[in-house]
Amino acid sequence: MPDAPCFEHLAPFRVSPLPEIHFGRQTLARLPALIARYGRRVLLVTGRRSFIESPRWPELQAALRELGVAWDHVSVTGEPSPGLVDEIVASHRDAGIEAVVAIGGGSALDAGKAVAGLLRTGTSVMDHLEGVGRGLPYSGPAVPLIAVPTTAGTGSEATRNAVLSVPGPEGFKKSFRDDQLVARVAVVDPDLLAGCPAEQLAANGMDAFTQLLESYVSTGASPFTDALAWSGMQAFQRGFWSVMEGGPEGRPDLAYASLISGITLAQAGLGSVHGLASPLGAFFPAPHGVVCGTLLAEATATNIAALRQQAANGDALRKYARVGRLLAASPEQEDPAACDALVATLRDWTDRLAMPRLRTFGMQESDVPRVVVHARGGSMATNPLVLSDKALTALLASRL
Repeated sequence: MPDAPCFEHLAPFRVSPLPEIHFGRQTLARLPALIARYGRRVLLVTGRRSFIESPRWPELQAALRELGVAWDHVSVTGEPSPGLVDEIVASHRDAGIEAVVAIGGGSALDAGKAVAGLLRTGTSVMDHLEGVGRGLPYSGPAVPLIAVPTTAGTGSEATRNAVLSVPGPEGFKKSFRDDQLVARVAVVDPDLLAGCPAEQLAANGMDAFTQLLESYVSTGASPFTDALAWSGMQAFQRGFWSVMEGGPEGRPDLAYASLISGITLAQAGLGSVHGLASPLGAFFPAPHGVVCGTLLAEATATNIAALRQQAANGDALRKYARVGRLLAASPEQEDPAACDALVATLRDWTDRLAMPRLRTFGMQESDVPRVVVHARGGSMATNPLVLSDKALTALLASRL
């Protein structure tokens, strides 16, 4: 049976601000001129190694010099903390920075986003951080941000939140969020994925697919986000395994899937995987994409089982079935079998990618209740249905 859109009526929806997007191979060549739009002194925020050890780094510097653009540079190692953001802001607040250019993975982009938001405000990121901050409203203004992802996973170049972390038993992973933090420009060049290690490609790819699937079945989904998420999952299906097997031809599809995942999560919200990933990433040294990769199959199975048991949110079940048919290349499958096929496919991916279990990062059975308690709110709020503590406990236990 042909798949039709999985919405029954056109309910009202809102589209949050989006960047000006430059997508495609060799679009990095446009970056110097785009930077020069915003002034003659910029702050370049990069990751620790991959970009600045590539030939593209001296090429960018030479192009900026030719355009008369001066720059300061900071690099970000690991997931950014509130302390790091405040330190960078304090060091550059009086430097006349007219734009921030963030180049790297999600950590570099999130750090750049937060720094751009605070350079002109005179406030600390802890004044505005959700859930753990001082609760002060963010009024801006933000310095213009240009975001250039060098990985394909977080979609941070298209979101309005900067994720900041403090690791440890009393740690947290929370967002600094506002429409003013959205990048003015996103430059998404699939060629920047060249040389990305296989482990990083796997983790980032699973993060992107998780964001696409969760935003597709989210209670905040709309026909607008459904269309985008579906196109992103189609692109992921075409490109991910090609890239994992070393083929460059899949890079544009994977980069597109990641970009779209950022757009849809910003517009529709996420679900249980990201609800659990927040405390897991705070309490244990577990990379975000790995957490998504290790939880996605079982979280999807948990949602489908609960939806069937409660006869709730039939639209979500139809959407899960539609994705199951896509991934299994079985367009004639009936919905129940297609939902089962989706879970089977995701479990196969978990095994093929050798996604580590949570014990790898030091989590024990005794830690499960604490993770469940801290998973409520945030992304969990737009899961297709409310999962019980018992269901979340079983989900986590299955991946210990």
